[in-house]
Amino acid sequence: MAVVGLRALYLSELQEARSFEEKTAKAFDQLATLATDTDLKEFFLGEADNSRRHAARIARLLDTHGADPSLHEDQAMIAILDEAIAWAGQIDPAAARDAALVASAQRVLHYEMAVYGALFAWAKQQGLADAKTLESNLEKARKADAKLNVLAAASIYAQAAA
Repeated sequence: MAVVGLRALYLSELQEARSFEEKTAKAFDQLATLATDTDLKEFFLGEADNSRRHAARIARLLDTHGADPSLHEDQAMIAILDEAIAWAGQIDPAAARDAALVASAQRVLHYEMAVYGALFAWAKQQGLADAKTLESNLEKARKADAKLNVLAAASIYAQAAA
C-alpha cells in the first residue's frame, strides 16, 4: 500500500507508535524479571505501565481520525525488543546483565523519541490537536531516558565494572 502525503504518513506512523507502545509494555515487563537491581526493576515496571497508557492514548487519537489503530506494526521496534530480551538472557554476571538492560532500554527510548519527535512536528504542521499528546509522550520518553542515565551512573555501571 502506497502512503500518499503527510496526512497518510502521519496516520501510518501513529499506528506504528501504538504498536510499539504495546510491544514495549510487554517487553519491559519481561526485562523487569531479568533485572537484579531493584531500582532498575521498578524502572521497567513503571515504564511498562506508561507504555500501556501511551498505547491507549494513541489508539484514541487514531479513533478520532477514523483510522484502525491495529493496522500497522512497527517492525523496527519489534526487532529492538526481541534482541534486548534474547541478549539479556545470555549475559552473566547479573551486574553486567543490568548494564546491558540499561543500554537496551535506552535504544527503545531513543527510538521512541525519534518517532514522537517526527509525529509531533507533523501534527503541529497540520494544525492537529494531537500535537499536545504527542509532545507529552515525547517529553515522557526524554524524562525516562534521563532517569535511566542517573540510575545507571549512580550504581548499575559501577557494579558491573566491579
